[in-house]
Amino acid sequence: MSISSFDDLLRAAREMTQAQRLLFVFTAAGVPEDATPAQHERYQSGQGGTLTPLMCVDKTPDEVVSFDALRDEARQFGQLWDIVFVAAMSGSASRSPTSEQAEAPLRRMVESIKSGDVAGLVPFDSEGQPVQIG
Repeated sequence: MSISSFDDLLRAAREMTQAQRLLFVFTAAGVPEDATPAQHERYQSGQGGTLTPLMCVDKTPDEVVSFDALRDEARQFGQLWDIVFVAAMSGSASRSPTSEQAEAPLRRMVESIKSGDVAGLVPFDSEGQPVQIG
């Protein structure tokens, strides 16, 4: 299945034969404090920069009504974010992984994003559209 929007990803997670838990890391785009003028210029042109994890959460696909609902929930925490990274965990046929089981994978996601390793994660902008990184 082609993922052309967050709702495509949500639909695919709901259709999986094994129950899923979705992992979300919300990030802010920017440049480091010690960025050079060239780095600032690249960032302003839509290239380069850093992504700083701000908050994370795990949910079953049924707990996410839509991207708009997820975005509205995230806004309640007062953090302005630019990109949300999503990954999925598979459970057994009828049971999704628990939030406790998602804690370590969420921490690894945060650390991976900090180090710039976003392979295997699906990024979306604040409108729910997929983002190409790299």
